[in-house]
Amino acid sequence: MPRPIPLVMDRAYEGDAARQLALEIGYVPVVPPKQNRLAPWEYDRAMYKRRNEIERLFRRLKGFRRIFSRFEKLDAMFIAFINFALIVEGLR
Repeated sequence: MPRPIPLVMDRAYEGDAARQLALEIGYVPVVPPKQNRLAPWEYDRAMYKRRNEIERLFRRLKGFRRIFSRFEKLDAMFIAFINFALIVEGLR
């Protein structure tokens, strides 16, 4: 049986319906419960902390004008430029 894939979610989506949908699809939701929950659940705290890295990467990608303005007409060219931007970010 394959390992379940973690789905790192924002705390805004910690509702029962969103968590249940993630579980039905086969993901393990990684989201902290709100503080007023009567029955809080356990989650992978280390993985949730890494969510910030993903958000910062998206912010840096928006610095590439071609990406956020979607200048490219073809999907293949758009994806190629995203790959180029990721390589540039990786080299920094």
